Amino acid sequence: MTRIKCCGMTRVEDALLAASLGADAIGLVFTARSRRRVSIEQARAIVRALPPFVTVVALLMDDEALLVQEVIDAVQPDLLQFHGSERDDWCAQFGRRYLKAIAMGEGAAALPQLRHYPGASGLLLDGHGLGEAGGSGKAFDWSLMPRDLAQPLILAGGLTPLNVAEAIRVASPWAVDVASGIESAPGIKDPRKMADFIQAVRSAL
Repeated sequence: MTRIKCCGMTRVEDALLAASLGADAIGLVFTARSRRRVSIEQARAIVRALPPFVTVVALLMDDEALLVQEVIDAVQPDLLQFHGSERDDWCAQFGRRYLKAIAMGEGAAALPQLRHYPGASGLLLDGHGLGEAGGSGKAFDWSLMPRDLAQPLILAGGLTPLNVAEAIRVASPWAVDVASGIESAPGIKDPRKMADFIQAVRSAL
């Protein structure tokens, strides 16, 4: 079964709806480069409201270690997710399980990067270009998803209720990650789009 992460949550009501619809995880963005950035206070309110068994993922991108540690201490996320040029040893220094995003905007040329993060619990392949923030709504060639890596692979970038079933068929990812594809505005989730997306994933063969 393909897992689902609904990312870029900024409101308690959106996170609760994602959980009630069956999302496995929600993403909270802390990097100042993102239009979906949340404050520590917003994040704590969302986490407090969530029911059990929903994974909380904290997203950062080339941020200082002090911010990462502040997020860990204040929010207690289940996973960290790094979207920048962070090295494997840098990501591992916090003693928390982490995901590493790989910018697939350059296509097959990005694939060697997948081998550079042996400490990651999973690798997230996103459609943005190198140095760009995630959540861009850009897709990449799903057929590039490798099949020979031990780590779980998460597919992101340009996914919508209309194309996610096909993306799963082509790429066979461990999980899918969606942000802009279920929004009415950056950080504001559309209930119908969210429900349709999760239903499409659950119905995919």
